[in-house]
Formats: sequence, structure tokens, C-alpha cells
Amino acid sequence: MQSPLMLDVRNVSKYFQSGDSQLTVLNQVTFSLATGSSCAIIGPSGSGKTTLLGLCAGLDRPSNGTISINGAELTSLDEDGRAALRSQTVGFIFQNFQLLPTLTAVENVMVPAELRGETGVLSRAKELLDRVGLGARFRHYPAQLSGGEQQRVALARAFINQPKILFADEPTGNLDTENSEKVISLLFDLNRSAGTTLVLVTHNLELAGMCQRRIRIHSGIISEETYS
Repeated sequence: MQSPLMLDVRNVSKYFQSGDSQLTVLNQVTFSLATGSSCAIIGPSGSGKTTLLGLCAGLDRPSNGTISINGAELTSLDEDGRAALRSQTVGFIFQNFQLLPTLTAVENVMVPAELRGETGVLSRAKELLDRVGLGARFRHYPAQLSGGEQQRVALARAFINQPKILFADEPTGNLDTENSEKVISLLFDLNRSAGTTLVLVTHNLELAGMCQRRIRIHSGIISEETYS
């Protein structure tokens, strides 16, 4: 029996106006992902990968086409509706971590759950930091952590709301080889244990090869799809 769709992207285009001309970043992109699957979006810089990831996560709206997450059509929702869906369903990991510098590691992890009005999330945040090997550093601030440690805090934060789908934009892009391997291992361990659909933008071909599916974007269109 085929798994239900977690992400459904249909004829999605994204245009930007630049003076009198129109810049087409994405053109009629269509694909879907089953629940619990993993997918890498690859391609040269400037091909539209990060734009596509942001659209799929509901961080921006497409110029044309539809995007559905877990059966809910993002493109029919206003900003508040998209924010609510992101809070309930989506995790996101940024290349530059985007931790709040005035909060400790554990406080950064707690933020998404607290924004949902949840209480008693400290123990869950500490458990996640334990799982990413930072249980002893939970009182440290981002400036006191290495790049690899900050990315692991961001990973724990992305999982605090138990997202059904996790988007990661170059999650190993700012890390050395050792820390890249740690983060990759954690991504897939958490993905398997939680059954979370995983969508990655990456230049790391080793990381892309670990995904069940690879979608290559070139000049705003899907130029190739491969499966493991």
C-alpha cells in the first residue's frame, strides 16, 4: 500500500519583477513526496533550490501553482493560516543556524513549543539536546558553542514540535567534515525514529546520496530525478 502524500507541488512558478523585466526563478515545477520519505534537492547555485524550499515550507507564496502539506493547501491560506500550519506540521533548519543570541541552548530549543502556548517543555528540550549530544551544554549561549554545536541545537529546535515534515537548507554547508557527519547522522536518526518526511537542499553529494530521492533543479525547472 502506497504511503499518503506529505508534500504535493503542482505547476509551481515563482517570478520576481526587476524594473521593467520579469525574472523567472522557478517554472512549472511539479513533484510529490510520500509520508516518511527523504528527498534531496540539488543543482548549481542560483538554480532556484532555496526558493523552492521556502515555498514548500510556506515561508513565501508561489506566483502560480499549488502546494499542499499533509492535505492542506498552503496557497489557499493567508499568512496567519500558513504560520499556524508551519507551527503544527513543519520544521526548518537554516544554513546559518538562526539561533537567538540572548537565549541559552535549551531556551532556543523551547521557543517553537512556547510560541504554540505549550507549557512544561523544558524536559522535552533537554531530552532532544541529549539526543544530539549537547545535554551538558544546555545552559550555554550560542556564542559559547562551535558551529557544529549550534547546528545541532538548531536540529533539536526543529524537532521540538514533532514536525511531520522537515526542511533543511544546506544543513552542513557551514560545517567541517566531522561535524557534517554528526549532523547527517542525527538528521536521519531523528527522521527514522519520528517518521518525519525529510527535504534537503544541499551541495553535499554524500548527503544527497543518503536520501531515497534526488531532484535536480537547473534554471528553475526539474532537469532530472533519481531514486535509491
